Amino acid sequence: MLGGIAIVLGAVLKGAGLHALLSSAAFIIVILGTVAAICVQTPLEVMRRAFVMLPWVLRPQEYDPELLVRKIVDWSVISRRQGLLGLETVLETESDQFLRKGLQLVVDGSEPDTIRNTLELELHAREAADIRAARVFEGMGVYSPTLGIIGAVLGLMAVMQNLNDPAQLGHGIAAAFTATVYGIGLANLFFLPIANKLKVAVQTHTHLCEMQVEGLIALAEGENPRIIEGRLRGFLH
Repeated sequence: MLGGIAIVLGAVLKGAGLHALLSSAAFIIVILGTVAAICVQTPLEVMRRAFVMLPWVLRPQEYDPELLVRKIVDWSVISRRQGLLGLETVLETESDQFLRKGLQLVVDGSEPDTIRNTLELELHAREAADIRAARVFEGMGVYSPTLGIIGAVLGLMAVMQNLNDPAQLGHGIAAAFTATVYGIGLANLFFLPIANKLKVAVQTHTHLCEMQVEGLIALAEGENPRIIEGRLRGFLH
């Protein structure tokens, strides 16, 4: 938003005016061209996931690592007093599907290596899928500047065909470069920042899940609650 305002104010201060930034032809070439290019590159399921993740840019997923640490430590206290089967009542109230799956493995008495392999396989698959989805916007950031250049070239071609009207040359050349502004502006102020922010969100979630895995492994091994808390807090730095 701030970047868009900066471009608009810059255009006004430079004397170009707002009308210089308005071009339906440039919009069609850059936007539709970029969407068409990314649709060719991206499978439908990945595209759907990308737009499901898009709201994370404005409303990031909220995590409370401290609450998670306290939760796992409380579970370890219960398991030491009542055994792992004492955690069955916790399963019914746990809303996090990943954590619930891991806790079910613990309650079932699975070996720590089995728990780790099962959860890490799901974690890495989910992370890879989300990273592919984030790269949809990264791809759009690659294609849009090129489409902007194509729009500028097409505009200049139109200008060259009307050299017999010198009064229109300045306006025509200015309109031609509007597509370049669209392409480069969208790439650097919209598509690429969105891709990077989504990647950070995915990495944050993966880090949190890794902490969950370590906590569940310690729970299965019957570690002391204080040791578990110390181990998990190492992930918070």
